[in-house]
Amino acid sequence: MSLKIRLMDDMKNSMKNRDKLRKDVLTMVRAAIKQIEVDERVELDDESIIDVISKQVKQKKDAIEDFKRGQRQDLVELTEKEIDILLEYLPKQLTESELDEIVKAAIDETGANSLRDMGKIMSNVMPKIKGRADGSMVNNIVKQYFK
Repeated sequence: MSLKIRLMDDMKNSMKNRDKLRKDVLTMVRAAIKQIEVDERVELDDESIIDVISKQVKQKKDAIEDFKRGQRQDLVELTEKEIDILLEYLPKQLTESELDEIVKAAIDETGANSLRDMGKIMSNVMPKIKGRADGSMVNNIVKQYFK
């Protein structure tokens, strides 16, 4: 079953079950997908849909930081629930140790020897972890190697 069909089926089920939060999150995802399809006049495949969902997870994580600064715990909790729903549609997320191994291999492959080579390392790592980890996590791990 394609991801787009799964999103639609899950949205229908959430409407039947009166699960407003899930319905709202899925509606938001479907709207983002539709917007890209209309703008670019393409039909998105599962990989592209995963990119859209990953981008929304990243936006939500950024929003959580803003909500924490504004001392809005209610919005932090709501956004965390939304992220949990979005993560159900992404591939299994990598652990920090798995990510560390991938970064270490990329450093060896690219011959990177300083923080200036961050671009080489990131361009090597990001296609391998697409949708399974956040770029900022990779960035932090790379920085640890070149302290």
